[in-house]
Formats: sequence, structure tokens, C-alpha cells
Amino acid sequence: MPQPIPLKDQAREKSLVNRRLLVCAGITLVLVAALVGRLYVLQVVQHDQQSAVSENNRVHMLPIAPERGLIYDRNGVVLAANRPSFNLTMTRERAGNVAQVLDELTQVLGLDTDQRQEFDKDLRRGRKPFEPVTLMVGLSEEQIAHLAVNQFRLPGLEVEPQFIREYPLAEHFAHSVGYVGRINEREAKTLDATEYRGTQSIGKTGIERFYEDRLHGHVGYEEVETNAQGRVMRVLDHRDPTPGEDIVLSLDAHLQQAAEKALGERRGALVALDPGTGDILAMVSNPSFDPNLFVKGISFKQYAALRDSIDRPLFNRVLRGLYAPGSTIKPEVAIAGLDSGVITPSSRVFDPGYYELPNYDHKYRNWNRSGDGWVDLSAAIMRSNDTYFYDLAHKLGIERLHDYLADFGLGQKVSLDLFEEAAGLMPSAQWKRATRRQPWFPGETLILGIGQGYMQVTPLQLAQATSLLASKGAWHRPHLAMSVGGQAPVDPNPMPDIVLHDRNAWEQVNQGMQRVMHDPRGIARAAAAGAQYRIAGKSGTAQVVAIRQGERYNRNKTLERHRDNALFVGFAPAEAPRIVVAVMIENGEAGGRVAGPVVREVMDAWLLDEQGHLKAPDASAAPPGHAPHA
Repeated sequence: MPQPIPLKDQAREKSLVNRRLLVCAGITLVLVAALVGRLYVLQVVQHDQQSAVSENNRVHMLPIAPERGLIYDRNGVVLAANRPSFNLTMTRERAGNVAQVLDELTQVLGLDTDQRQEFDKDLRRGRKPFEPVTLMVGLSEEQIAHLAVNQFRLPGLEVEPQFIREYPLAEHFAHSVGYVGRINEREAKTLDATEYRGTQSIGKTGIERFYEDRLHGHVGYEEVETNAQGRVMRVLDHRDPTPGEDIVLSLDAHLQQAAEKALGERRGALVALDPGTGDILAMVSNPSFDPNLFVKGISFKQYAALRDSIDRPLFNRVLRGLYAPGSTIKPEVAIAGLDSGVITPSSRVFDPGYYELPNYDHKYRNWNRSGDGWVDLSAAIMRSNDTYFYDLAHKLGIERLHDYLADFGLGQKVSLDLFEEAAGLMPSAQWKRATRRQPWFPGETLILGIGQGYMQVTPLQLAQATSLLASKGAWHRPHLAMSVGGQAPVDPNPMPDIVLHDRNAWEQVNQGMQRVMHDPRGIARAAAAGAQYRIAGKSGTAQVVAIRQGERYNRNKTLERHRDNALFVGFAPAEAPRIVVAVMIENGEAGGRVAGPVVREVMDAWLLDEQGHLKAPDASAAPPGHAPHA
């Protein structure tokens, strides 16, 4: 039998549908209420906050880096300039997958893994949102073409024109002007985050570093409106940057080249000063290097070659080289003896070729083993007689000797704007007790009197000490800057002049130094042959390695880098000095024979005109000036 067909329960189904409609309506009402509540919070409660966030996402402050101040020599020759360059920048917010984009870039330009790692370091440095980071400087035309063709693969990367530093005379002023380089992480933490927005380089050495705050200038900005993709839609506000101040140095490019030519290929240092002002006229540390390598970012291979070179081209010998001064300090020791009353100009010492302390049998040898017989002060300076100065140092004692030599700036920083300068060492009994925990011995005073032993000075300190002899004690700190932004720099801590009890001591020492150059028995007479002016000079030969008692120096049995250093200091014209020159030649051996002619060449280049005639006093120096900003 067929089963009966069940009938639908209309009332039950209607009730089920109504319940479902009510649930849906309730859910809808809850969602609408939540939406309205959220809109109320955003539009009313958080209106000010959300408006600011929206504005910040839409409006950005883009920095405009200032143009760095230029650096000139005293005659207007450009030593540090700015040239336009095409640089590669990246804005992370526009790049998307940064690592992938950098991998593509490395492939497109054919870069090595070291360069790829540098990109990562650059991007890790702190920055503001949408602020571009410079990845490469000085793109070539070929690189720009590759980037243009592959732009679709490199989002966030742009080629932008910027100014970069250039040193037209390259290695000639690397140790004085210095160089700029990329800002590293340590430097970034100490710099003003606002002023250095958009700036990629900072002064690393030399004048570039010392006057960084004056050369850098002040950052400008553009307030721009961007779309959701970060593209600039319009400029809302603009403030031009303030360029850095120009600096005019006391250096003379022509004299610098003459000094380099005189020094030749020999390792050493040379510094020339104006004794009346403290102007540094020439400053050579040889060998040198090309500072332009550091501007774009030097490669690991290039830097390793400079760093590991046995000749140390990166080492500034003028400021950081510490050497025994040898006999070049004997004129200062003579001043100490005269001013303290220990000796008079006519005081004589008999020289048999050596000196012995009372009750000691150790012989302190004179460089002339046969001796010079009876010598007074003038002859002792002329002949550089060690025996005379052994005796004088013994009479002075270590404390007086230390104090007088310190008055001449030996063993301390003397410059005004050369931050790299080393202090050196002027030893004393107190210093030895504190550092060596040993007493001071009388023999150490003797060898200090001829510029040996613990004493260490820089070539700049030697030049300054000689400048004080030339200026009769008038202190002018050596400096490179003649004007910064049109204003002459001021010495915040001027040194007191050296005032002697008897000012005739200056002239007496001056006459002895002239005899070094012009007396038939003078040990550097060959260097002054044919000079049209009088030169006051003093040679020095300083040991690099010690020689045993009784042995003689034998250059043929001494390694080249263990041979004596050759030094020479002098000023001219002797009666009215206009230039002071100090030279140190590493392992050059004979100061009078090797370093003396170098000093003479530099003096001729400064004092003589093109026809070989002595210039008038007012024609040898240009007054401080301010070159126009280029």
C-alpha cells in the first residue's frame, strides 16, 4: 500500500524563519553600532591625533644639503672644491623588497660582494622616513645608462645630481687640507641629526676636520606633498640651505711644490713658517697619497695598500712623527745657559773628543773623535760641538734644562688649528719617576743636552722652536687658516713670550747659527754657498738605534731603516727673518750635508724672484684675504 504524504507544518517553519531574521538583524545592529562607535572615536575622540598622522603621511620634509665651503691657498689657488656628480640614492619606503632590489642592482652594475655589503651598512644608518640614502657617488655615464634601462627592476632607486668634494692638487696637500669621507655609524651618533640630514660626508682629517662646523654650512629643506606611493605631487614650502664658509690658508702652492721637489723621493717631513705671524707657508709629509680616493668611498684593497705600506703614506710626519731632535736644539740649550748665568759668550771648554762626568770613567763622545780643542759658545754652535753642550747640560741640570726647552714649545702641542698634532715628550726627573719608577741619572742629562735620549719632538715643534729664536721670543702659534669666512682666527690661549734677562743672548746665538752656514769651518757651509742673504741654521743627526760604548757608526753595516735621521733648521735673512724651515729626513744620516741643501732650496724659492734676486721684504708675503665663493 502506498505511504501517505506528510503535510508541511506552516506555523513551525514561519517561527524558524522569524527567529533567524531576528538573529541576523541583531548581528547587523551590533556591527552597525560597532562601526558607528569606531567612526565616532576616529572622527571625534581622536580627531586631532588622526589628522596629524594623516598629514604626516601626506606631507614630508626633504632636506637640502648645503654646499661645502671652499679652501684656497694664500694666493687664491683652489685646494678643495665642489664638483657636480651623479649619485645613486635609495628611498626604502618606495623600494618594497629592499634586499631583492639591492641584489638586482648588484647584478645590473656588475658589483662585487664587498660593495653589496656596503649598501646594507649605508641603509642601516638612522634616517627619517622617505629620506633618500646615497649608495654610490660619482656614477659613470655607462652606469647611468644601465640604471635607466633597468629602472623597472629597481624601484626606490634614483640617480640624483649632487656636489662632491674634489682636491685639484691631489697628494700635494693631503696632509694639511685633509679629506672628507662617508659618515660612519660612530660619527652619525655624535652629529647634529638636523644639520646633517641629507649630508653624506664629513671632514676626516686636516683642515677639513678641524673647521668642519664652519665648512659644512646649514641644511635647507623642502616641504612636499606626496601620494600613497610616495611620489612628490607639489612643493608646499622651500628654504635654501646656507653654504659653508670659505677658508683661505697660509700655505703657498708654489712654495709647497718647491719644498716637495727639494725633498724628492726621500721619506721625511718639511715645514716652513713665517716667524712674524705663525703662518705655515709649506707643509710636506713624504710620501703622500691622493685624498680623492676617500671622497667616493675607498675600496678595501686600495685602503689596505695604503695602510700596510712600509713607507706609511697615511702617516702625517709633520704633526705625528716623533723624533729625537739631535743637535738642532743646541741653540735653545745655549739660550738656557746664557739666560740662567751658567755660561757667558766667552765661556770655554776644552774638547779632547769626549766628555767625562766627575768620578765616572764613561766617555760621552763628540761627533768629531779627534776633538776641537778649546771652544767658546759661538764656536760650539758653529761646529756643533757635543762636548761643550754635554758640559753645559750638566751645569744646567735636568730641571732647568727641561723648563727652558719647554718654554720653546718642545714636548707639547704648539699649533692653533692642527688637531692631529702629537705632544711629544720633554723628559724630567719627575716624569721618569712617574712613568719608569727609576731615578734620573746624570748621564741622561748630558745626552738630553744634544737632543738624544728620551726626548721626542715633532718637526712642527722644531720649526716653532726655531721661529722663537728668529723672533727673539715672540710667540705666534703655527696655524694654517689665515681667514675663515673672511675673519682671521683668534688664539683662545696665547702663549707668553719668552723674556730673557739679557736680550743680547738672542743675537749671540743668532751669530753662532750664522757661522754654521757662512764660516769656513761651519759644518753646513756648503748649503749656503752663493746665497744672496745670510742664513742662520743648525744641523742635527739623530740616532735611530743605539750604538755600544766605544763602537763607531758604520753605515755599511747598518740596515737602511736603522740609519741616523738627518735634520736641519734655519731662518733667513738672519738679520730680519722672513722664513723658518725645519726638515727631517728619515735615515738620511748627515743633517748638514743631506737636509741642509733642502732648507736652502726652500728659502731660495720664498726669498728670491724669478731672476734670482732677493725680493723686497713686503713682497714675500700676501696679506690675508677672502676668495669669492665659487
